[in-house]
Amino acid sequence: MTAGTAVNDTRSRLLATALKLFGEHGMEGTSMQMIADDLGVTKAALYYHFKSKDEIAEAVVAPALQEMDQILDEARTKRSRGAQIDHALAGFVDLIVRERTLVGLFNSDPGLQRLINRTLQARDEDLKTKLRTVFAGADASLADAITVHVMSAGLAMAGGAREFAAVDDDSLRQHLLDAGRRLLGRPRPKHPGKSRLGLRI
Repeated sequence: MTAGTAVNDTRSRLLATALKLFGEHGMEGTSMQMIADDLGVTKAALYYHFKSKDEIAEAVVAPALQEMDQILDEARTKRSRGAQIDHALAGFVDLIVRERTLVGLFNSDPGLQRLINRTLQARDEDLKTKLRTVFAGADASLADAITVHVMSAGLAMAGGAREFAAVDDDSLRQHLLDAGRRLLGRPRPKHPGKSRLGLRI
């Protein structure tokens, strides 16, 4: 293992440990010392990778935000509005199901909500605006904008909810897709295709 690989492996384990502890204690209730203890390293070793807990949390959420950005960009390349919506919805649901712990934290943890909102505001194009534009169009009516908000927030709330934690991924994904289609007025496909992860849509 090269030095670079070892550093990346340690960083990955650090982020996984932080996410686990955030889920158990909340972001505000998790200290740098707790992360170091759980990881089995010194606190000084954490500071080699990150200067603060906020930096750790930003690194935890960054891949999911970047993936959602990519999903929306891919959706924009589709020719029809229906294809754009279907692609964005399938990708959004895939992401929710795969990142249940993180989504659940975003739903319930004020510290993580504050950090994610700050990260979103720092972008050239606000992710929430891009999401609304893809799902409802550039000149969305108030009714359509509210529908998109209800859809996106509702799917995230359900996907990260503790009461559905025992539901298997495929079942949860299908129920979330069906709910999203109903809210957006999209028909159920006659010939199910494949999502970005190879799952049926």
